[in-house]
Amino acid sequence: MIGKLTGTLLEKNPPEVLLDCHGVGYEVQVPMSTFYHLPATGERVALLTHFIVREDAQLLYGFSTHEERQAFREIIKISGVGPRTALAILSGLGVTDLAQAVTLQEAGRLVKVPGIGKKTAERLLLELKGKLGADMGAALHARNDAQADILQALLALGYNDKEAAAALKALPADVGVSDGIKLALKALAK
Repeated sequence: MIGKLTGTLLEKNPPEVLLDCHGVGYEVQVPMSTFYHLPATGERVALLTHFIVREDAQLLYGFSTHEERQAFREIIKISGVGPRTALAILSGLGVTDLAQAVTLQEAGRLVKVPGIGKKTAERLLLELKGKLGADMGAALHARNDAQADILQALLALGYNDKEAAAALKALPADVGVSDGIKLALKALAK
């Protein structure tokens, strides 16, 4: 029903923001990935929204990108996973990391999100497979097996997703697994 709001940002209290749209103040729940990209209070902002009507509440969720909103919508379709959990997932991982975790079927990444247990993570991986943005999925499938193995090794060594992804980008496309791990570790040690 309400697909987009554009107005003045009045308050920022994570994960909620108050948005003034021509004299009407909307309380909007946003994931931290959106929250970090919001302008200062008093500035104009546009948010894509998802409106949920329940028996006891009417809730508005806001997102800075179409991909975030689409991922949110796919997550809440899963039985037993509500909007609050979906926000936690998008706050903890972000859309690209979530798509990568689903493509590589990495339950360990999802379990790191507060409120997500092993069974919920496995159900999310199963039900989101093939549904998170064809563009993201195609880009992740384009990676060869060696790069996927290098990424897994870096994550197993304790590097976070962003560090591992940055090290992986710096590697030559045709690098082998053992050489790739060595090169990535050298890059990360700097």
